[in-house]
Amino acid sequence: MRKIVENRFGLLALVLVAIGALYGVAFATRPAPVARAAATPLKAPVESVTTVCPSPSGTRVSVITPSGAQGPGAATLGAVAPPTGKNGKPAKPQAPLGVIQRPGRLWQREVPAGGGPLAVAATGSMAAGLEASQTAREKSGTQRGLAGVRCVEPGNDAWFVGPGPAAAEMTLYLTNADAAPADVTFMVYSGEGPVLSERGNGMILQPGESRVVNLRDLAPSPLVMALEVSTGSGRVAAAVKAVYGKGLGVDWIPAAAPPATRVVVPGIPGIAGPRELYVTAPGEQDTVVQVKAVLKDGSYALKNKETVEVPAGSTATFDLTTGVSGQAAALVLTADVPIVAGLKITGTGSSQDVAFTAGAPSIDLGSVVADGRSAKKQVSRLVLSAPFTAATVRVQLLPADGTPPAPVEVKLPAARTRELTLTPPPGGASFSVVVQPQPGSGPVYGGRVVDEPTPDGEMLTAQPLAVARIWALVPPTADSPGAVLP
Repeated sequence: MRKIVENRFGLLALVLVAIGALYGVAFATRPAPVARAAATPLKAPVESVTTVCPSPSGTRVSVITPSGAQGPGAATLGAVAPPTGKNGKPAKPQAPLGVIQRPGRLWQREVPAGGGPLAVAATGSMAAGLEASQTAREKSGTQRGLAGVRCVEPGNDAWFVGPGPAAAEMTLYLTNADAAPADVTFMVYSGEGPVLSERGNGMILQPGESRVVNLRDLAPSPLVMALEVSTGSGRVAAAVKAVYGKGLGVDWIPAAAPPATRVVVPGIPGIAGPRELYVTAPGEQDTVVQVKAVLKDGSYALKNKETVEVPAGSTATFDLTTGVSGQAAALVLTADVPIVAGLKITGTGSSQDVAFTAGAPSIDLGSVVADGRSAKKQVSRLVLSAPFTAATVRVQLLPADGTPPAPVEVKLPAARTRELTLTPPPGGASFSVVVQPQPGSGPVYGGRVVDEPTPDGEMLTAQPLAVARIWALVPPTADSPGAVLP
């Protein structure tokens, strides 16, 4: 033993054996690992929201917050204006157009001509589910028709797809309702590819500033196009209006779902008239888009219109009149690269009107439509589709006056579309619509259409259903030294 100790190599071997024994004991007696649940986002009720109506002058503005929220709250409607005057001093506060403090009751007001964008800012019980819209009705002139748009929440990226400035007068409305400047950039994808404007593809919007941009100044030649409005910093509310000219139609183009490899274009009404599909592939790869129509009796690839070829960085059109005209429908588009899509709906008559729908998400958290109407000959329709699995929704009408009627449950078989004619509740022809998927329901997509027959031709406007602003997903958090260390 003494010889081993005196041998330094033997001593090293003893140390290694001892360490190995200790490690083995520690490994055998270690506690069982604790299973940690994967961090998931938390669902929190919305307590504050601001939306912007882009050009409410001469229109009817409708605002609704569904009933259910408890506690105090208010929604204030006021003009969007810079916080400081030309002299650099704080601007004098303007009187609000209205203050709403009662959820579950539709508020409407005819806004006089003149003036700029309108902000609807809600807090507390008036915030969760707040929805607002503006709708104009003109009987003659270049603006003849129904033109409605959902008042949008400011964001940092928005897509619009439809006609180009060579086909219609296309106007972009930009509003910065926040307290920080917004650095705005435009990108146009025409039928021939991306378009770079000689006048520049961006601008800075100061707090409270709004701009009206004629898209002919950015890209005068496209017959069809997709427009991406994004911000490098700050947020902006963007909206696009299309005016075809006297007797040819007018409406707002709804914001489309961002690029994805599967896009659902919902809310196509069962009325006669041409249908034109727009598809954009904003990336650097050509694609072939598979087209399926979800109708009342099933989901089909339309004969001889099963696919659309879209070159990289461009917008393609496809005439679907013989496929879906006169039928309530939704379209399911699939591609191997992300795409953006929209659809033009044209009415009948010697004086035509147009409406637009666009790719939209499923309304998993429910949806609210502020402006439903059935005055005189106007008819409001709700077009609901369950493209993939069966779904069940509850539809509730909220009138401007009177007692709300009982909600109606609507069942949608898988791969089917249903069109509902909305009957106004007693007490008035103006109402809002709340659509709420029921537990266990599959994905639901939809749209609301208002049409009005006239001796000269049908007037109409459309709006795809958007996800209600009821809940916000709060990202999970975890302790990290990086949060406090420089």
